[in-house]
Amino acid sequence: MKPVRLRPKAREDRKNEILYYRSIAGTNIAENSVRATRLALKQIEQEPGMGSPRLGQLADIPGLRSWRVNGFSLVWLYFEHDDHLDVIRLLGERQDILTMLGAEH
Repeated sequence: MKPVRLRPKAREDRKNEILYYRSIAGTNIAENSVRATRLALKQIEQEPGMGSPRLGQLADIPGLRSWRVNGFSLVWLYFEHDDHLDVIRLLGERQDILTMLGAEH
């Protein structure tokens, strides 16, 4: 098992998603998003290689993997290192992820 380390932008993304779901769907849905995002992180901690490399390939960012948050149109983006997972973002599947990643690299 490899522990996750959330970059500041990933923490900010998660906070913004919680606020977004609270504003459009209420507190219960926002709390469900918290649980779902935590569960997704636990899943990749246990088996880091199960994340898809597809977005990384499309964005030409070697090693980048993504893992979908069950029940929400969100994906965690991360890199696997020897001793931890470097989680860089939590983005919505409807966002232009490739453009956003290109702007950051």
